[in-house]
Amino acid sequence: MNRYPTWKYVLIAIIIIIGIIYSFPNIYGSDPALQISSSRGAEISELTELQVQIAFDEAGIKPQSYEINPNNLLIRFADEETQLRAQDAARNALDRTYVVALNLAPSTPDWLRKLGAEPMFLGLDLRGGVHFLMEVDMNAAISKAEERYVSDFRSLFRENKIRYRTISRRDQGGVLVRFQNSAEQENGVKLINKNNPEVKVDSSVSESGEFHALVTLSEQSIIETRTNALQQNIITLRKRVNELGVAEPVIQQQGDRRVVVELPGVQDTARAKDILGATATLEFRMVDDAHSVQDALDGRVPAGSKLYYDRDGQPMLLSKQVLLTGDHIIDAASGIDQASGGPDVTITLDGKGARIFSAATRDEVGKRMAVVFIETKTETVMEDGTAVKKKETIEEVINAATIKEQLGKRFHITGLDSTQEARNLALLLRAGALAAPIEIIEERTVGPSLGQDNIKQGYESVIIGFTLVLIFMVVYYRLFGLIANVALTLNVVLLVALMSMLQATLTMPGIAGIVLTVGMAVDANVLIFERIREEISNGNSPQASIHAGFEKAFSSIADANITTLIAALVLFSFGTGPIKGFAVTLSLGIICSMFTAIMVSRAFINLLYGGRKVQKLMI
Repeated sequence: MNRYPTWKYVLIAIIIIIGIIYSFPNIYGSDPALQISSSRGAEISELTELQVQIAFDEAGIKPQSYEINPNNLLIRFADEETQLRAQDAARNALDRTYVVALNLAPSTPDWLRKLGAEPMFLGLDLRGGVHFLMEVDMNAAISKAEERYVSDFRSLFRENKIRYRTISRRDQGGVLVRFQNSAEQENGVKLINKNNPEVKVDSSVSESGEFHALVTLSEQSIIETRTNALQQNIITLRKRVNELGVAEPVIQQQGDRRVVVELPGVQDTARAKDILGATATLEFRMVDDAHSVQDALDGRVPAGSKLYYDRDGQPMLLSKQVLLTGDHIIDAASGIDQASGGPDVTITLDGKGARIFSAATRDEVGKRMAVVFIETKTETVMEDGTAVKKKETIEEVINAATIKEQLGKRFHITGLDSTQEARNLALLLRAGALAAPIEIIEERTVGPSLGQDNIKQGYESVIIGFTLVLIFMVVYYRLFGLIANVALTLNVVLLVALMSMLQATLTMPGIAGIVLTVGMAVDANVLIFERIREEISNGNSPQASIHAGFEKAFSSIADANITTLIAALVLFSFGTGPIKGFAVTLSLGIICSMFTAIMVSRAFINLLYGGRKVQKLMI
């Protein structure tokens, strides 16, 4: 009686060993480091590493190590003072296409990293940083979508020679079309329904004998428009955060119109708000190949042209006349060019943009056209102790290609270096096409010193609570209490391992969840041990009492833990950041405590008492 089969002991041992291994990374500290990445998603090469090494040698800076990855270069240092000096040196050595971010790199041994073992993340309340809760103006997104239909309908009716009086968007929503007569109204409604199945048309609207049609978005189209607006704003915010050079930022959707942005390590709220609120737009201009670029560099710029630079710093003369702006782009997708086999980007314009672009490129076939990216940033700087806002406008050519045919609603941009550049350009074009207004409705800053205090207090609370529970269990339940303490210790180890494997973020409420888990884990053992004592008092043998204790207490333990797990899942589903942190640790802790309190403690008791005659239990 009270013996497990061998496979069950082996399974428990394997789980415990894996838990110990994957909890190890949290024991090691972090090294001050620099994380160098490309703001355009390009790969980091050995040339980048060499540039940084030369700059460090000139500045007398000695890093501990270099770790080059396809997406970033991680450089570790011995102390924070050297880290800050290295940041200045790296920024001076590299151009603005690189982001040099301060970082704390986990000092996990190589053998653990090869196994995929990484420490869990720390939340803002433990690490310090800035938290923003932003809300997207969905009404403005719908309004912009309806404005696009105004231009689309005008182009559609002109192409099909349908006469109309006016097409305008109503303040209360929808697009109102006034036709010349009933026949035009009937033909216009059929044409709208044929080309725009995502809208609803009400042709019964008639005022003063006029022939009207009210076009509104369908429910599905409204949902898609709102979803696209939210996702596009998230893309734009990610790009802005990259400009801040923040390591491990959190940008996630909350609900159907809000975005949470958490920037660990950023203490300058004003600068973060300025960069997140920066605006970007695109312009399409013809390349001026008729004049000399060198003359323009010498100061003799032609009257109708303007000097620009591409991303590699090469000068280029472009026409001052703007063919089209990014406001008319409604979609952009990366793909492969069927003719050349190289990467390309397919761009879709709205009706007005298609008409403008078609007319503008009709006589420009065979000539080069450039895409200019224009970004305006507002940065707050201190001058003589006063905060002053300064605007900076960045204009650069991101692509220049030959026009092969007259362009219309859909066209391709080719000549890109890689599929990664094509994907980045598509994201950039989409981000420039629509940016529904976004408002910061909540912000808070957590200082690094407060984060350290939180870590210290949280650590002390876990240790104090854990120690008191261990002492109580040993004093009250003797040998069985010692077994419960071993199981409790393994419970905490497995919980930390699970959070590390899932790369969960530990927050202050999460620490509270760990403390609560410690109490709940030992509570299961208390139920089992008390049941064993009752069985002994009723005159049962020690072996029968152990078996009955675990069997009869199981239902009570399962009921208590399952109801708590349901509550934790509800908290995770409907809660925000801090509440989610508590729910995550509580949920994982319940799963671990069920395993350790029932399986692990039973395994130890079986090893001590199972399969032999026992006169008395030390309980």
